[in-house]
Amino acid sequence: MLKKKIIIVSHAMEIGGAERALLGLLNSFDYSKYQVDLFLMRQEGDLFKFIPKEVNLLPMNQARYLAVPMKFLIAKHEISMLYGRLKAKYLAKKRVKELGLKKENQVELTYSHRYTWEYMDDINPDVEYDLAISFLTPHYICLNHVKAKKKIAWIHTDYSTIDIDVETELGMWERYDYIASISENVTETFLNKFPVLQDKIIRIDNIVTNSMVEEQADELIDIEFEKENCIKLLSIGRFSYPKNFDNIPKISKYILERGLNIKWYLVGFGGDEQLIQENIEKYGMKDRVIILGKKDNPYPYIKNCDIYVQPSRYEGKAVTVREAQILQKPVIITDYATAHSQIEDGYDGVIVPLDNKECAKGIERVIRDSDLQNKLIENTKKTHYSNESEVEKIYKLIGE
Repeated sequence: MLKKKIIIVSHAMEIGGAERALLGLLNSFDYSKYQVDLFLMRQEGDLFKFIPKEVNLLPMNQARYLAVPMKFLIAKHEISMLYGRLKAKYLAKKRVKELGLKKENQVELTYSHRYTWEYMDDINPDVEYDLAISFLTPHYICLNHVKAKKKIAWIHTDYSTIDIDVETELGMWERYDYIASISENVTETFLNKFPVLQDKIIRIDNIVTNSMVEEQADELIDIEFEKENCIKLLSIGRFSYPKNFDNIPKISKYILERGLNIKWYLVGFGGDEQLIQENIEKYGMKDRVIILGKKDNPYPYIKNCDIYVQPSRYEGKAVTVREAQILQKPVIITDYATAHSQIEDGYDGVIVPLDNKECAKGIERVIRDSDLQNKLIENTKKTHYSNESEVEKIYKLIGE
């Protein structure tokens, strides 16, 4: 029997929740029935080595130049890509002014994709796939450079938190056969911007497998982390505005002032690291908030922490929350828009306010209430968080 052909298009394999979700998907395919090709804009990142051996990695094209400095394009004589990016920058600024959008918006990023895709080569042009999956932005690449019977784009973002050029993006989304949303809240916020796309939406949760998480959690780590004689809080994620790690030093100070002996460890990397360091100094938290940096395998740290905390300003659906639950940890998350799609408050996790002082009080309550912690742990043991069966929804799309 001929295998069905699937291609997945994404950007790279840096450490992040969406990238881990992609690994979960890749580990769930039945490779006896499906040929899976993977196109990455950049073949790099700490998670790159975890791509299953059954996956066929395709060569890169000009998409790898989307995120490099423009002077690099000049040096490489990539004049068409340079022109496209300069055009995008100019038109984006003009459009942002027309729409009266906030300074922090997604328009320039979207335009950089919209006005450069035509200068890229087609991906594996001799093959027509049964299904093409655009797993992460830029979705223009899969749309215009892959030949497939059906195409689906994934959305991972809480759209209530970002400013976009709705008219421009609608033209792109309309050309996909399906749009996969990872949660009800992500669907709701997306449809608030694009109500006409309701019939294209399907729900496919991020795939997290118990076996992969549990197996990697047994890896040996820094012995000092394991033996710290204090309450070990842990947060994992990109050091960026949505994750709210910049407020952790202040929250920690409030917790310590309430008489608790904590250390709060941060695993990750990103542009906000300097801001986090500055706030650690500002609030005198040098020995209490510890940046561990990048870890291609964060699971041993989850396994050895006391409480996992996701203090985000907003999330699509945090993969690390599910992973902490698989490892039977008490989980605390802030009350971001999609929080209630992540945990059942008081059953397998606790939702606390985003406000720094109230967040500290909520964390304190969990730390002091050992019965509540035990209840959360016992309920995670009863709950099956692995969801490999979500891949069946993809098979169904191919079979329709």
